[in-house]
Amino acid sequence: MARRRHYRSRTKEAPQLDITTFLNLMVVLVPFLLISAVFSRVTIMELSVPTAAGGPAAKPDFAIEVIVRDSGLQLANGATVTAEIPKKDDRYDLAGLSEMLLALKKDYPQKEDATVLMEPDIEYDHLIQVMDTVRGAEVREKDGEEVGKVVLFPNISIGDAP
Repeated sequence: MARRRHYRSRTKEAPQLDITTFLNLMVVLVPFLLISAVFSRVTIMELSVPTAAGGPAAKPDFAIEVIVRDSGLQLANGATVTAEIPKKDDRYDLAGLSEMLLALKKDYPQKEDATVLMEPDIEYDHLIQVMDTVRGAEVREKDGEEVGKVVLFPNISIGDAP
């Protein structure tokens, strides 16, 4: 008797898979993913990060360093601090930094690189704002009408403040 039952179970066909619920999920999920992928955008910014390997670097003629401290901004020439820009109303004075960088660009028109140095506890948003200010500035006429954007120092290196 046991043998007959064993053979009977083999002759039955396996039940068919019902994949309609899976297909319904895919019908909803695929268009949603395609639509949301259109709105996402990735911005890539190329930065120069110093490496530990290598020989001694050649000393540049003039270096522009913007040091972001908790008390304010400092502008240095690579060896000494040349200007300090204190915070105004607990915010960094990016307009004052922009004016100083425009004056430096007039003195050194061929210079295209600058270094932004940050203290460890400074927020990331402040780094981005300072980098945008170093990269370019909006030039306005005396009556306040905007003329255009001027590229200042597009090649930015970042590092830790001394």
